[in-house]
Amino acid sequence: MHDIVQDYYGRQLTSSADLKTSACCDISQMPAWLKPLLARIHPEVLSRYYGCGLVCPTQLEGCRVLDLGCGSGRDVYALSQLVGEHGEVVGVDMTEEQLELAIRHQDHHRQAFGHERSNVRFLDGYIERLDELGLEAGSFDVIVSNCVINLSPDKDAVLHGVARLLKPGGEFYFSDVYADRRVPAAVRKDPVLYGECLGGALYWNDFLGLARRTGFADPRLVEDRPLEVTDPTLAARVGNIGFFSATYRLFKLDALESACEDYGQAVVYRGTIAQQPERFILDKHHGIERGRVFPVCGNTWRMLHETRFSGHFDFIGNFDRHYGIFEGCGTAAPFGRSTADDSEDCACC
Repeated sequence: MHDIVQDYYGRQLTSSADLKTSACCDISQMPAWLKPLLARIHPEVLSRYYGCGLVCPTQLEGCRVLDLGCGSGRDVYALSQLVGEHGEVVGVDMTEEQLELAIRHQDHHRQAFGHERSNVRFLDGYIERLDELGLEAGSFDVIVSNCVINLSPDKDAVLHGVARLLKPGGEFYFSDVYADRRVPAAVRKDPVLYGECLGGALYWNDFLGLARRTGFADPRLVEDRPLEVTDPTLAARVGNIGFFSATYRLFKLDALESACEDYGQAVVYRGTIAQQPERFILDKHHGIERGRVFPVCGNTWRMLHETRFSGHFDFIGNFDRHYGIFEGCGTAAPFGRSTADDSEDCACC
């Protein structure tokens, strides 16, 4: 599979226009604050972008960031501007042609960003073998990846490596392609479908299990959108499988629980994150308005209190008293409750 991917992205694809799905993001979908960052990136780097999402989370100033499967470096150079000269971005990729392009334009971007020294570097390697790259355990604040994990033949090894390299409270923020069912062998083994990020796509529920068994107890979905297979021949091969681009954030927090539990807690967003002054988006279900008391479950409280976001919130409550499931995220207890339709007929002891 490594050979297939290296050939597809190193030699067969010459630009994102060659892709046979609607995976690549349109600039109209991007937040306004991100567009000027991308406008400063060299056109040749932009033309060799093959991602399926936006992997530039907020509040990165001074952070150390790792990009898995960095390709030509588009996301590395966007993140370079967000971390600033006191931060660092490391890109890892196994495709020689892509890395050569990224490195060739390194000084161009240093000058375009007004940096005295380059704050990026690129490593030739495999994302399943991060322990071979000389990267120190617990040394990254954030790890990102854009439509690459599906291409890996050993996804467990990738997530184990991510967990090892993240600092406590660090975050894995990544976009990838998922399927609405388990992908059959005929699709998995098709070289073009694999290169197009469809053959290696995980069934979404299998991904959630993978995340939890590698130490990420509460995966949070940030955004998702359906993908269209635009090539009719490939569309016929995949049949009725539905594919989606989805962005998740996984926090390295040991105390996270497997469900959203209610401890009577709340947070108040101060509006101090530059890219989101009025509303902080934690995930698809948590848009926290500035100045508003916002009730949260214990896991959400920890994701804000024990991470790089802590200085931007006021926190209400603790973990001294438990009130059961947090119904804003989960469900009420399934037993001991009658429905409105059968309440009059209920035979109670």
